[in-house]
Amino acid sequence: MNQPVDIIQDPGRERAFSDPHEQTRIRAAWLYHVEGMTQSEVAKALGVNRIMITRLLSEARKRGEVVVRIKSEFAPLVELERKLEHRFGMKRAIVAPFSDPIADPTKTIAAAAGEHVSSLMDHNLTVGVGWGRTMHTMLPFIEGKPLNGVRVISLLGGIAQARRFNPAEFAWQFAELFDAEGYLVPAPAIVDSAETKHTLLEHCGLDQIFDLAENCDVALLSCGGISSLTTSYRLGHVSETERGSLKEVGAVGDILYNFLGIDGNRVDHPVNDRSVCMPIERLTRVNNKVLISGGPEKTDVLRASILALKPTTFITDEQTAIRLLLPAGS
Repeated sequence: MNQPVDIIQDPGRERAFSDPHEQTRIRAAWLYHVEGMTQSEVAKALGVNRIMITRLLSEARKRGEVVVRIKSEFAPLVELERKLEHRFGMKRAIVAPFSDPIADPTKTIAAAAGEHVSSLMDHNLTVGVGWGRTMHTMLPFIEGKPLNGVRVISLLGGIAQARRFNPAEFAWQFAELFDAEGYLVPAPAIVDSAETKHTLLEHCGLDQIFDLAENCDVALLSCGGISSLTTSYRLGHVSETERGSLKEVGAVGDILYNFLGIDGNRVDHPVNDRSVCMPIERLTRVNNKVLISGGPEKTDVLRASILALKPTTFITDEQTAIRLLLPAGS
């Protein structure tokens, strides 16, 4: 039986992701010493080889991080990550440190997401991307590098007005980081009617882009709440009248303009019929789905998004993680 461990860290050190191996090392120590996994099981859980786990555990001991218990600023985060993974059945949760329960965690989440996305990127990947303020904020935290054969596909239409937070703009900037080919959806994110949407998909070739996206290697996604502060409403992409009627039919927010109820199902509303986007049922077929989001106004839509999307990886902040682990309605 493995003994509990202490993970001791310099208390004056900033709560940041400056050591690229620290989180993995702490997670490895937690899984091995606290949860009693074998080194092979830890390696499988973290997606690395067993030799690396051996080295990480050895390094943790040499650094004086492993003593008796897990005692580190990252220890509570690892515990939250494991609880999220078990509660929602996801492969990996990444929880960024954030102590203020009412402040905006966007930059903190973006920094953690940028580090994770940087580690994912490799030659010959096809990456589907969503949009939103958190995704745009993530861009400076991504380590760009020239890669061969990478394709980046926007998962929804664009916004007619030249705005800072625009799906097409995000997809293009992300593609440029890796010298990748970009595939944009040459249509508005929300059109005037279901008939127009059908014509664009069936007769203008847009559905071919979504066919390509359905077979992508990884999808990077965020979600938006239903409050007036959410990007879609604050920038006028969805009107206040539409927002009110969406709330009336039980919408708690959206993924890529798929407006969801608390149960994770799309609500019955005309906006859903007019949105030119990757449908939820097709998104679920992507093997590796990374959901990146958090904040006080997003608890309900995150619950719905996790139910609907079944993300492989979920990246959020400490306070959002705590709220998600409370009973629904708390």
